[in-house]
Amino acid sequence: MIKFSNKLAVEMLRPCPYVRCFHRCLATSISSSSQVQAPLNFLSGKRCDPSENIGNFDLKYPATDETLRQVPSSGERDVNEAVGQAREGFKSWSKLSGFERGNVLKRAANIMRERLEELAQTEVLDTGKPIWEARCDVQGCADTVDYYGGLAARISGEFLPLSNGCFSYTVREPLGVVGGIGAWNYPLQMASWKSSPALACGNTFVFKPSPLTPLTAVMLGEVYKEAGLPDGCYNIIQGETKTGQLLTTHPNIAKMSFTGSVPTGSKIMEACAKVG
Repeated sequence: MIKFSNKLAVEMLRPCPYVRCFHRCLATSISSSSQVQAPLNFLSGKRCDPSENIGNFDLKYPATDETLRQVPSSGERDVNEAVGQAREGFKSWSKLSGFERGNVLKRAANIMRERLEELAQTEVLDTGKPIWEARCDVQGCADTVDYYGGLAARISGEFLPLSNGCFSYTVREPLGVVGGIGAWNYPLQMASWKSSPALACGNTFVFKPSPLTPLTAVMLGEVYKEAGLPDGCYNIIQGETKTGQLLTTHPNIAKMSFTGSVPTGSKIMEACAKVG
């Protein structure tokens, strides 16, 4: 058996100077890219900065832990605006047929496939995962959106014949505004997995990404916009714990979807139950 000293193990794990230099140069280039420097909230079909900044958090490049920029956290005014825009968008989106909503989602899936490399590279900047894995993630996101695009036209109630020539029927109706909070490890997938079924059913969506990975959820909003999704139907608010609390306790959120730790999920479930 070969034995290694702690010192040798540390030296073997430490990146060589050339690799560190490469990543520092890459981080400098990344920090000036449009995806990093552009506003990271997405309301009413466009990027925007919060109107009420309740604090900043660092966006870091995972390979070097260098700070690329500071991102402002959205306050109560911005959460209210996002939910208000979603309620406004719901008026028109919910009245479309499932076939029409599905066509928008299918177009979005095709756009994601066309922009696969750009989305995958941004996912690498966000998460630090290898590019081959990011490409698989983006392809999976496009497939998910495509699947719910096909499913939208099949969402229907039931016709139940009763005795004496009577019958009953059920109608499936959208809830309204759905909120979502995502985890850091699959940021684009979280946004896609949560938004596409909500949109397929005629709901609108407000999403808070993890503060560790805020980039690609906004790009998904631009994809939806290009595909023809009406303004206000998909909204992004950036922030940390306080922003998430404002979203989960908002009285006009009809349903919440959360991915994260059990303790946080328990708190969110309790908060939502109190709001009713």
